[in-house]
Amino acid sequence: MQISELIIFQSHQFVVANKPAGVPTQPDQTGDKSLVDLLSIYCKSDLYVIHRLDRPVSGIVLLAKSKKAAADLNRQFQDKKVEKTYLAVVKEAPEAPEGTLTHYLKKQGKQEKVFSEPAPGALEATLSYTCLNNSDNYTLLKIVPATGRFHQIRAQLSAIGSPIKGDVKYGFRRGNADRSIHLHAQQLTFYHPVTHHKLTFEAPVPEDNLWKALMVSEG
Repeated sequence: MQISELIIFQSHQFVVANKPAGVPTQPDQTGDKSLVDLLSIYCKSDLYVIHRLDRPVSGIVLLAKSKKAAADLNRQFQDKKVEKTYLAVVKEAPEAPEGTLTHYLKKQGKQEKVFSEPAPGALEATLSYTCLNNSDNYTLLKIVPATGRFHQIRAQLSAIGSPIKGDVKYGFRRGNADRSIHLHAQQLTFYHPVTHHKLTFEAPVPEDNLWKALMVSEG
């Protein structure tokens, strides 16, 4: 894999990249090369991570090339001006073909404990989902989170009996061979930090037979 192949778009202010599953967004305790490390070397510039994806998750990540751009983009996330869309593959489809989920999440170790009602120390998490397609064994969901909680999509889908394929941490029976999970950050919409034009970028799904089968049929 060439590092240049990870870049969806870059300007003087930011880089939009497609993170492969298994690569950490930023340095962690493993010491493995992270996305920001790889892209900083390629771009010959310090980069600032604006948002992150879990290591087993693939998809779109935004990085800034300057502190000024980072401040503007971070503010957009804080002000909820950024729109994110994910794709997820589950074995057990939700009961309704579309809907909105609201739970209350409280971090316990490396996981989120999910409550259906407000609980001490728990944060509200909301997302909407739509069933896009299905095969004999799996269902493709489009997920639009309204909040940005830790492991939110993984925990909430697990809570309704629809854990993401490969996500043994949240109840799927078997892990994927490459330790990925079938959760992909597909689309990101934000405003240019200088021109303030609205921008939308998409990240292609991984080269995986299941992803391709569900996406081809869906398209």
